[in-house]
Amino acid sequence: MSSTSALPIPPSAPSLPSDPSSNYHHHKASRCTVSPPPSPTLAASSVRSRLSRLCVEGQLHLARQLFDAIPRPTTIIWNTIIIGFICNKMPLEALSLYSQLKITHTKCDSYTYSSTLKACAVTGNLTIGKTIHCHFIRCLSYPSRIVYNSLLNMYSTCLSSRCPLNDFDFSKYDLVCNVFKTMPERDVIGWNTVVSWYVKTERYTEAIRQFKIMMKTGINPSLVSFINVFPALSSFGHCKYANALYGLLLKLGSEYVNDLFVVSSAISVYAELCCLDLARKVFDHCLEKNTEVCNTMIGGYVQNDYFFEGIDLFLQAMETEQIVPDDVTFLLVLTAVSQLQLLDLGQLLHAFVIKKLSVLPVRILNALIAMYSRCNSVHTSFRVFLKMPERDVVSWNTMISGFIQNGLYDEGLMLVHEMQEEEYTVDSVTVTCLLSAASNLRNQEIGKQTHAYLVRQGIKFDGMDSYLIEMYAKTGLIRTAQQVFEKNYTRNRDQATWNAMIAGYTQNGLVEEAFVTFSQMLEQNLRPNSVTLASSLPACNPLGSIDSGKQLHGVAIRFLLDHNIFVRTALVDMYSKSGAINYAESIFTKSSEKNSVMYTSMILGYGQNGMVERALSLFHSMQKSGIETDAITFVAVLSACSYAGLVDEGLQIFESMKRDFKIQPSIQHHCCIADMLGRVGRVIEAYEFVKQLGEEGNVMQIWGSLLGACRLHGLIELGEVVANELLEMGSVDSTAGYKVLLSNMYAEEANWESVDKLRKEMREKGLRKEAGCSWIHIAGHVFHFMSKDKNHPHCDEIYEVLERLVLEMKDTDHSPFPGCV
Repeated sequence: MSSTSALPIPPSAPSLPSDPSSNYHHHKASRCTVSPPPSPTLAASSVRSRLSRLCVEGQLHLARQLFDAIPRPTTIIWNTIIIGFICNKMPLEALSLYSQLKITHTKCDSYTYSSTLKACAVTGNLTIGKTIHCHFIRCLSYPSRIVYNSLLNMYSTCLSSRCPLNDFDFSKYDLVCNVFKTMPERDVIGWNTVVSWYVKTERYTEAIRQFKIMMKTGINPSLVSFINVFPALSSFGHCKYANALYGLLLKLGSEYVNDLFVVSSAISVYAELCCLDLARKVFDHCLEKNTEVCNTMIGGYVQNDYFFEGIDLFLQAMETEQIVPDDVTFLLVLTAVSQLQLLDLGQLLHAFVIKKLSVLPVRILNALIAMYSRCNSVHTSFRVFLKMPERDVVSWNTMISGFIQNGLYDEGLMLVHEMQEEEYTVDSVTVTCLLSAASNLRNQEIGKQTHAYLVRQGIKFDGMDSYLIEMYAKTGLIRTAQQVFEKNYTRNRDQATWNAMIAGYTQNGLVEEAFVTFSQMLEQNLRPNSVTLASSLPACNPLGSIDSGKQLHGVAIRFLLDHNIFVRTALVDMYSKSGAINYAESIFTKSSEKNSVMYTSMILGYGQNGMVERALSLFHSMQKSGIETDAITFVAVLSACSYAGLVDEGLQIFESMKRDFKIQPSIQHHCCIADMLGRVGRVIEAYEFVKQLGEEGNVMQIWGSLLGACRLHGLIELGEVVANELLEMGSVDSTAGYKVLLSNMYAEEANWESVDKLRKEMREKGLRKEAGCSWIHIAGHVFHFMSKDKNHPHCDEIYEVLERLVLEMKDTDHSPFPGCV
């Protein structure tokens, strides 16, 4: 390529930051349109001075008119106009001028090349940058350090924006490093560029090595040097290098240690290393702080879940008037408030934001929607959403997610429909919300339609398979979930996918498949996490054997997960349900960290194992310790009272829940009360309790519990009334089990006429009670069977033993109830 070859002129250029009536393109059409032309005798220095002044003032159209009127611009004049366009953020015009310069055969100097290389860096034009590189190699005998520094910056910037840096093999070919090695002399600017390049390409060890070499060569680091190298330190996972670098800052003096950009970089790296105390020391050591520094410190707290500390720092800064909060400040504090669910503080912050900002940006409004939704004030978040002057796709997704998280699935689904009508694109976040709604509603149709949409639109995102598996498993389509899991075999299955499949099997009672899948995961050399074990441990409960649970406990110890609170809670639940209450109690007692879920599991375990006094004692201890008592905790306590027949204590706790804890009773609470009263023979009182609930009590689960109490105490007439209530509120298929229960009540009273009548009615309607399934654990193997099951290879032998046992029962006067068949 000739040194005078022209560069391609960009087809379009951005608008000038001047009045539209005096647009640059309007004046560049012809040089002869300029009137009057400058005097031919005008001194070159005067022209350059005037041209420079026009560029500084931003009057590029006048500067271009003046330039076009010069018959033979010198190199200095060309440099002045090119630099003027670059300084006024018009790099495309600068490159166009450089192309014209090469056509005129005007000699270029170091300033020409360094400025045009900067324009290439700004536009990301690597092709033109390489061409300019060729030009100055041919035209300059000794390129200056300025040119080399600009070349380094151009390659670093252009390659960063164009290449997938993580996939590039820099050991074979690295333009930036090659240029750096060929530089005849280097200054701190060149070193800073190459260190920054190593950080951008995630070669952190090499970045620090180059920084050390720079120091050894006698070049003192600049402020930019520290800003560039600090991000590399977070990759080492400890504070050793960060402390050393900050120590160097202290040694260099206050100019360095108080520079706000350096301080922000230091705080950021300490926060990423979870060294919040050291980050705070850097923050406090800084004499003058600005908004960015405060935001970095608050962001460090929020990033590490120190939400109270982040809010406290914000309040201190406001009180001392250290900063003027900006969008980022409010976003960080709103995130902290949202995570802590501090609704009152969130409302105050909302009012403060309105006072400080005349117009609320969309992202602030989105954060407010998220905050109110997480604070269980979804109706307030919806009001914010409706009043938004403009919305983006994040606004829609945040509101949809808020509805789904608060159990308002229908509203969330309707909003998805409105979102599509407004012609917003449904993305991976929207799809995740839809799959979550389908899972919680147990709605197969919504789930299938969402999956079909994913396939049709070709949407793929991280965790997609795990969401699909979870949805299909929760909607009862476990085999479809299995198909999704198996199709994923060709790709790398991540932990989330394995966890979802294991949890799906467990939820659907397929305990053998759950354990097989868990074993396969270990065979693939995948390390289980807390979610894996928390999903696997519930599979041990139906087996009635503690051996499998102990094996999983051993796996937890092996992978150092036995101290994780979620794993410990699952272990407490597993041991309690397996009857090993002492193991459960030991794990609970030794846990240094306890939350409401762990307390609830232990209370429920005590109740299920007949240790009601301990359950109530633990419940009171939980309240004294300040652990939040939620609705599920009260279900556990009421269940324990029901098992032990402690009706008065149970009723007092129920009233306290409503009065003192402001918790609205759910179906589960009402069912516990009905069951509690029914167990001790206060069936009439239980019936009156259910009736006074009105529409709220028209739930089959509650009335079913009442029917069981009627059978237990032989109240046939009341049982018929309750059964009629159940038949009216349920579908034909869903009431089959209750009809069988009523039939058994008649049989126990030897009322065979009513039995025959009811059974005949069931046969005519084709009703059959869903067969129960049982598991038995023998010699390390799990066997499951159903009523009248003859699939087992030893079924003849099994039934022979069963008949012999029945005969032995009769011989010892332990005859079964005649109606319980």
